[in-house]
Amino acid sequence: MVRIGEKISDFELKAFHDGKEKTIKLAEQKGKWLVLLFYPADFTFICPTELEEAAGLYADFKKLGAEVMSVSTDTVFVHKAWHDESAAIKKVKFPMLADPTGRLCRDFGTYIENEGLSRRATFIINPDGVLVAMEMHDNSIGRNAREILRKLQAAKFVRENKGLVCPASWQPGGKTLKPGLDLVGKI
Repeated sequence: MVRIGEKISDFELKAFHDGKEKTIKLAEQKGKWLVLLFYPADFTFICPTELEEAAGLYADFKKLGAEVMSVSTDTVFVHKAWHDESAAIKKVKFPMLADPTGRLCRDFGTYIENEGLSRRATFIINPDGVLVAMEMHDNSIGRNAREILRKLQAAKFVRENKGLVCPASWQPGGKTLKPGLDLVGKI
């Protein structure tokens, strides 16, 4: 399982994106931030609320130089059927990765062996392919896409501002910290 500070392994998966099946390779994302949204299954209850919320913020993620991708153990054909059927999922413009063998889910430690599904988890990977943030929890608890965006903003800030770190609940433009010193002015 990949850990914070480690480079993630290359992967290649089928995806439903822009109305068709595509092959997505991690190597194609080099130089971009990557946000992976693992979720249990298509045609469920919480998942469409999360993906719809992420879709509503997709332009904000893109402005930060990030690509968002959702991941489940469903096939590309199920992703397409869900996209065609659900008003919420029709809003999704980011790639929906298909991991029917659970390989990527296992690599990230989200796979539930006895169910063949993924746990609900979020991973933020920097432009060098290094994992900088992750969150995983029970499948009965939905995520907050605005908080994922805030974490991405913080990760991007500290990458671009060596020596500074972001305190609790930091927001862009808020005060930062320089380890060993007090709060630094707004940046």
